[in-house]
Amino acid sequence: MKQIIIIKYGELSTKKDNINYFLSILKNNISNNINDIEHVITYDFGRMFIQVREEDIKKVTERLKFIFGIHEIIVGFISNDKELANIKENIIKLIKDKEFKTFKVVTKRSDKSYPMDSMEISKNIGGYILKNINNISVDVHNPELLVNIEIRKNEILYYFNGILGLGGYPVGTLGKGLLMLSGGIDSPVAGYLAIKRGVKLEAIYFESPPHTSEFAKDKVIKLSRILAKYNTTIKLHVINFTHIQEEILKNIPHDYLITIMRRMMYRISAIIAHNNKCNILVNGESIGQVASQTLTSMRVINEVVKMPVIRPVACFDKLEIIDLAKRVGTYEISTLPYEDCCTIFVPSHPVINPSIIKANEYEKLIPYKELIHEAIRGHEVLYIGIEEEKKFDDIL
Repeated sequence: MKQIIIIKYGELSTKKDNINYFLSILKNNISNNINDIEHVITYDFGRMFIQVREEDIKKVTERLKFIFGIHEIIVGFISNDKELANIKENIIKLIKDKEFKTFKVVTKRSDKSYPMDSMEISKNIGGYILKNINNISVDVHNPELLVNIEIRKNEILYYFNGILGLGGYPVGTLGKGLLMLSGGIDSPVAGYLAIKRGVKLEAIYFESPPHTSEFAKDKVIKLSRILAKYNTTIKLHVINFTHIQEEILKNIPHDYLITIMRRMMYRISAIIAHNNKCNILVNGESIGQVASQTLTSMRVINEVVKMPVIRPVACFDKLEIIDLAKRVGTYEISTLPYEDCCTIFVPSHPVINPSIIKANEYEKLIPYKELIHEAIRGHEVLYIGIEEEKKFDDIL
């Protein structure tokens, strides 16, 4: 018997005519993630199989936990010996050192030429386990140990309880999006949820030196690095927003500062997205959380772009977002006390029901088109990935 990693698909199995497209991208995503480890990946419409050296199995399974499109990760065993007597002995060898009081045998038989059906095999093997291991019993509803046997055309698979994967769709199957990434709690969570639905993300960050610090920028880079674990890499566009923000502060009525500032960010983001072949903008807006996220404000701000804007956490409350941020791994970084440009000039009484007419009139007070083009021409691009972490794997 040889150890093998088995991938179960979950939601992907609902795809029919185009399932091969989804599976080929999942295979490529896995291969890219473990490209520093010798591996062979094969798949059919029911399972994906990853063969690596035994000493690399733990490292690979840890990385698979960050890949979308996987329902379950299982370290199993494969054998070409399909004799029932030998199947029984193999099962005993594999489970004799496991701690359990109850078990259940589940057999799948894709090889219909096998002389026994699935139910007969399960009963036969279950009885053999009871005879050879003391103080255990069968529990068909909630077993501590699930003994899975798959009898395929050319081999037998044995596997037990697996590791729950992230689910969702493989990254890249639904095209590209641009995440408006601040240093707060909400936008990284929104990015994670977009990646989960198969969207390959780039990100955009607005800095305003000297009003914002290098610590704030470093915070966003760290958040990008976490998102890159799920996205493979993050191309981060850093926009110097200082000139635009100072012009807004000098010329725009203070209750409209946030509204006009967000409209400028949307315009810049839409241009960057278009230039990088992104189909959507993604942000962390949550309905009613702040003045710029009332329905009226969102409508007035959204009005300046034609590109679809996806708000994955729009209907989440703050506690739900915080809980997900902790699970994703971004919460501690997001709560570091470094202000971004969205928070440094917040007026004491921002308008919560802005007018499109007023917003358009106020914008005539500044040369915003020239300012936007200046910011885009001079913007910085950072490529953030997980290669450093892979290198550390060999040292730790």
